[in-house]
Amino acid sequence: MAKIRTGRVGEQIKKELSLLIQSEMKDPRIGFVTVTGVDVTNDLSQAEVYLSVMGDEEQKANSVKGIEKATGFLRSELGKRIRLRHTPELIFKIDESIAYGSRIEELLGEIKKDETNE
Repeated sequence: MAKIRTGRVGEQIKKELSLLIQSEMKDPRIGFVTVTGVDVTNDLSQAEVYLSVMGDEEQKANSVKGIEKATGFLRSELGKRIRLRHTPELIFKIDESIAYGSRIEELLGEIKKDETNE
């Protein structure tokens, strides 16, 4: 039963954070950021937010710094939008799975091109 609730809360946090980052954040350091997932602990005290950031390593670092700087704002806005007794503490992490997947796709494309040339 608790797993269902944490999953629903995680999905709601993901949806609201995506909207907040895209529309409410004014920090110029934040580039194109997508919230790819949210893992919430069973007691709803912490939420690990996975972010996918387009750009090079410097842009990723700057975007994460900007978002971490605005953690208080994001958490307070989440508290207003989602009715919970305690708003979870937000922990931001970079999600490398999209870049990893595109790299594999690129390698498979090269292999296919080499096979057609032979």
